[in-house]
Amino acid sequence: MKKLLFHLDTDAQPSAFDQVVAYDGGADAVLAYGGVAADNCFPLVEGAIFTRAPKNKRYTAILIGGSDLAQAEALMETVKSQFFEGFRVSLMLDANGCNTTAAAAVAMLGAAHPLKGASATVLAGTGPVGQRAAVMLAQSGARVRLTSRKLDRAQQACEGISERYGVAVEPMAASDAAGTAAAIEGAAVVLATGQAGVQLLSAEIWQASSSLRAVGDVGTCPPLGVEGMDMTDGGREVDGISLFGGLAFGALKLRAHREAISRMFESNDQVWDAEETLALARELYD
Repeated sequence: MKKLLFHLDTDAQPSAFDQVVAYDGGADAVLAYGGVAADNCFPLVEGAIFTRAPKNKRYTAILIGGSDLAQAEALMETVKSQFFEGFRVSLMLDANGCNTTAAAAVAMLGAAHPLKGASATVLAGTGPVGQRAAVMLAQSGARVRLTSRKLDRAQQACEGISERYGVAVEPMAASDAAGTAAAIEGAAVVLATGQAGVQLLSAEIWQASSSLRAVGDVGTCPPLGVEGMDMTDGGREVDGISLFGGLAFGALKLRAHREAISRMFESNDQVWDAEETLALARELYD
């Protein structure tokens, strides 16, 4: 029985990256569909859940991707609503790599400094990875701030996080050096999740901090989001601050992504979202 992965992507062009990782994770075939939304996914889900006998449903799974996290979340809820009794398959959400990348970053930062009770800041956190990292940090017991250049965008992201996950994240504006310095004041952990090629945090600001213990940046295109960091940093210390770069995060992200794909084919009742993916990343990093 072949392991079939339905790749439902909210973007018009399904992610090639996700398809490669799916094959590396053990899928025998990837059925990739673009432009999938909550209002047009029904035939695809029916094809996934009705075509195999109960004992063989574990050989079918669904991955939800796309660059818009809100659309992907809505799609995931609609897919889950179509499941009933034994007519379901394992399901994973990883829109734009949000869960696997954020999980890798939070696992590594948390290994460098305890998150429970700590203050953490996610810079440029309104994108999929930033939002998921904020959720995972908050679920790990940290007091979390999330920044954007515009306060209303940060507020919107934080409201969505609170509504979906029931955790509190503080929105802050960080459009200049002064705003960034205020956003990381008192923080023990900082994670930069901005768009490629945009510097968010200067070396002058983070090196002057007396509270910082771990700083990460998911970026892999120069200039990096954090000045003075190398994308290969995997815990390099500068003045007592552990630094983690995008390639170090990426290696763990890929391991977690592949492993999650592999494990989905072990049963037909799994749901992989933020909490499950973070637990996996921590398991693999230990």
